Amino acid sequence: MIGVIADVAEHDVVREFFELFKTPWEFFREDRQYDVLLCTGDDRYGATAKLILLYSSRKLQYDDERQILITREGKPSCILSYHADRIPIYGNAITFADKTGGLLKDENSQGCAAYLNKVGSASRARIGYDLFGEVRRLLTVGQPHANASIPTLEVHIAFLRGLITRCGISLVEIPPAPKGFHFIACLTHDVDHPSIRQHKLDHTVVGFLLRATFGSLVDAFLGRMSLGNALKNWAAAVKLPLVYLGLAKDFWRDFDDRYLKLEKDLPSTFFLIPRKDYPGKRVDGSAPALRAARYEAKELADTISKLRTAGREVGLHGIDAWLDSSAGHEELDEIRRLTGVAEIGVRMHWLYYNENSPETLEKAGAAYDSTIGCNETVGYRAGTTQAYKPLEVERLLELPMHAMDTALFYLSYLGLSPQKAGARLHQLTDNVVQYGGCLTINWHDRSLAPERLWGDCYRDLIQELKSRGAWFATAGQAVSWFRMRRSATFEIDAAGPGSVSVKLGGDRAEHLPGLQLRIHKAGKPSGIGTHLSKNYVDVAVNESVDASVSAEAQR
Repeated sequence: MIGVIADVAEHDVVREFFELFKTPWEFFREDRQYDVLLCTGDDRYGATAKLILLYSSRKLQYDDERQILITREGKPSCILSYHADRIPIYGNAITFADKTGGLLKDENSQGCAAYLNKVGSASRARIGYDLFGEVRRLLTVGQPHANASIPTLEVHIAFLRGLITRCGISLVEIPPAPKGFHFIACLTHDVDHPSIRQHKLDHTVVGFLLRATFGSLVDAFLGRMSLGNALKNWAAAVKLPLVYLGLAKDFWRDFDDRYLKLEKDLPSTFFLIPRKDYPGKRVDGSAPALRAARYEAKELADTISKLRTAGREVGLHGIDAWLDSSAGHEELDEIRRLTGVAEIGVRMHWLYYNENSPETLEKAGAAYDSTIGCNETVGYRAGTTQAYKPLEVERLLELPMHAMDTALFYLSYLGLSPQKAGARLHQLTDNVVQYGGCLTINWHDRSLAPERLWGDCYRDLIQELKSRGAWFATAGQAVSWFRMRRSATFEIDAAGPGSVSVKLGGDRAEHLPGLQLRIHKAGKPSGIGTHLSKNYVDVAVNESVDASVSAEAQR
């Protein structure tokens, strides 16, 4: 059991942190003895534990008593490292001048940012940053693009886990990986341009012609596109007048058939726009005219029916839902009417979002949101692979988006070749295999068609996800699984001293894989850093029978 001593102002983020690091914990009680005591500052109660963790970016009484020289006090933003692992710190951080060989080092100064003292059977770790301040920053402001490739919140969790087990303390948790799988894979599609005929000679068609002709030549010359695909794009450009006359097939239509054929029986989610020729609003006025779509969801009623029959989810690609709860309610109702489904999730068009959006979307009645991600790059805007609850809401969960095709391939963003894009996606897969959670991919409706033709990369990604143990889920199913995990609670000593029992709450969903209880045995792993020790066993948590494990089973 971890006892937490933190300021009341930190309690909301402490609770959310321990929904992500799903392990037994509670706010400190003077009548309890803890294995681990986590303090955001000095231990104000004089409590004892096998391991006391002091997280703070300011000098503590603990430092003065031990005459620890503090350097770099009050300086914000740095990256800490342990071997090959990196932890970006966005608030203040300090280093300890007279400590060498510490747990964490400042990459620039090489100063020690965390160290461990052991006195008899007890240990104290001093870490020079504010853990819950960092978590708050990740879940609200997010990370800059320069650090988007680092799942920072998962690294914080893994470092803490490794430090506890290294100090000879067994640890149990419910990992963010479904029973029988290594992680969750969520395939999603923003439907922005389901028909090129609807666009006439607007900016979308001009962009198509430039990329299909001149752009394809450049890409073929640079090795970013095969000659065969370049010829397909040229042929599409030549046929465009015939498409407008109705004499040739609209090559952006039938996106549903293309994805159903490629994905086969794998579930996926399609986000549809509810209103045409309307760009929506920004806080300071109207959004750019270019944001307006040339279709609306009701024009795709037959497509929606086909997708629903094939087991796909249809969600809202919102226009004003991020800013106006009344407009959001109307947009969600339109998708409800077309699908016959009450629980509708959201991803905002152009990823519009601000600090008030979680409350606005919850008030509008969204089942979940999947907007948090990056237009310009791929990775972890919120620093996590997991669905989380924004701090301002009661129930809405955010399923972060990790990779979008346009961010990978457009020259104005990363501009990667298919090979380099595949390597970047492979790294994201490595991370989710290591940390668990959900890898959420966004491949747009027209991305399998000319002029993009990004289907080969998407097909290769699906094959890799299959081979590496993914449970494929719609966005709604993934969120439901995380809700089930969040509903689980721990009971200590329920079946005798040293035992832990898991109780499942009311959020039990049918046809979802179960939970598992991971028991990390006490011992010294190969490193204190973020890499999981393999010194653990998993016990299934049955949805009808609570899991229980005794201290004897942990040895």
